[in-house]
Amino acid sequence: MSRAGDFAYFDHRGPIAMAHRGGAAYGPNVGLENTVRAFREAVAMGYEYLETDVHATSDGELVAFHDTHLDRVTDVEGAIVELPYAAVREARINGTDAVPLLTELLEEFPTTRLNIDIKADTALAPTVDTIRRHDAVDRVCIGSFSERRVRAARRALGPGLATAAGQVGTGLLRYAPGLLSRWLHTSAPVLQIPVSHRTRGRELTLVTPGLVRVAHRLGKQVHVWFHPWSDEDAPEMHRLLDLGVDGIVTDHIDVLRDVLAERGYPLQPAA
Repeated sequence: MSRAGDFAYFDHRGPIAMAHRGGAAYGPNVGLENTVRAFREAVAMGYEYLETDVHATSDGELVAFHDTHLDRVTDVEGAIVELPYAAVREARINGTDAVPLLTELLEEFPTTRLNIDIKADTALAPTVDTIRRHDAVDRVCIGSFSERRVRAARRALGPGLATAAGQVGTGLLRYAPGLLSRWLHTSAPVLQIPVSHRTRGRELTLVTPGLVRVAHRLGKQVHVWFHPWSDEDAPEMHRLLDLGVDGIVTDHIDVLRDVLAERGYPLQPAA
């Protein structure tokens, strides 16, 4: 069973602070999620871990973008998988910023670590190729709703690749206790899960003191996802850190920065 301490990706003092889509709810980044500009803001604030999703265009170029379609945040419509990169390249997020390639993020931020969610089967091979070309295995962690994709990435990139368990799908949560046990005994060295999840009209608490204790006993880390655009606040972040979680993934990067500073783990702004 893999332990977090065996992976360079988790070599970090104190709780891991991760900028979700670059910190999409932080004032200067609002409307600019997953842009190079948003990620620059996070890195300038001192974030060493960035989160992004990836999709492949119809001609195999790998873009760092959350949605399957461009419609919601850009001035171009269409499914990324159906468009050539030449068309995606012309799209502008919030009318101003280009959709970045994953390779741009790896090159623009050579000392940061990336948490990458492979959103579709077509993105698997380009993700593996991009990580390999940039010799970036030690600074990425791969997650996906598809366990098959994660296993395939691990086979292709070797045992040094950190992978995440715990992407939540409503169907998987039909039997939550069984799922939590499955997460805990996965080969992945980190669980990345929300505090709770609503399914079948019930709110199921996932992050509990017991879960954190068992994960740590097995050598795993627990990273908590705040739902994008939720009313997350400093008291809730403090509560989770008091439980012993190892990392927080957030859109509200300024709030988490202040919480960590209060706890004696100030981020170090980029020079």
